Amino acid sequence: MDASAIYEKLKGTFPDYIQELVTDNPDPFIIVQKAGITEVCRFLKTEPGLEFDFLRSISGVDLEEGLELVYHLFSYKHRVSLTLKLLMAYDDVDVPTVEPVWKAADWHEREQFDLFGFKFIGHPDLRRVLLPEDWEGHPLLKDYEYPDDYHGIDHYRPDPLDQFKALDDLKAKARAKKAEESSADAETGSPESPKNDTEAA
Repeated sequence: MDASAIYEKLKGTFPDYIQELVTDNPDPFIIVQKAGITEVCRFLKTEPGLEFDFLRSISGVDLEEGLELVYHLFSYKHRVSLTLKLLMAYDDVDVPTVEPVWKAADWHEREQFDLFGFKFIGHPDLRRVLLPEDWEGHPLLKDYEYPDDYHGIDHYRPDPLDQFKALDDLKAKARAKKAEESSADAETGSPESPKNDTEAA
């Protein structure tokens, strides 16, 4: 069953929740009203012929015009992938949890809460999973301002590209110096090595 057939089946079952099928990219996706995400996902998991039993990931995206949540699903039985998307405004980030459908959503949703600030309604333990509990803000939002320090720990880290450039400069200087020394030796002639006692005899 391809994305178009799945879309038609979902549209017939959840006409108020299923918005659009987008196929003009390598990974087709279905846009779902966030209010219906739990019901739609439960149907996708349990409906014969669909049986999307594996939640691969939940990923947030800051589009600069709003936010989206991307759900990547997979059916081991049918060897089929499916992508769902939720679109929402920055000030409307309450999303029903899908943790009752797939237990793996527990940590997926906690990660998106931590990094983007999505609030998964009904989640059994919604708290940060990567950052400390007292961290301020959500680092993957485009308008996030990185703090200078955390409890006195400096957050400054040099740019790796700058470090690589500095290393390349050092190597270039070392090669130039070695070439200069070799050229000077060639002009003056290298001193003969003293003969040892065996050679003298």
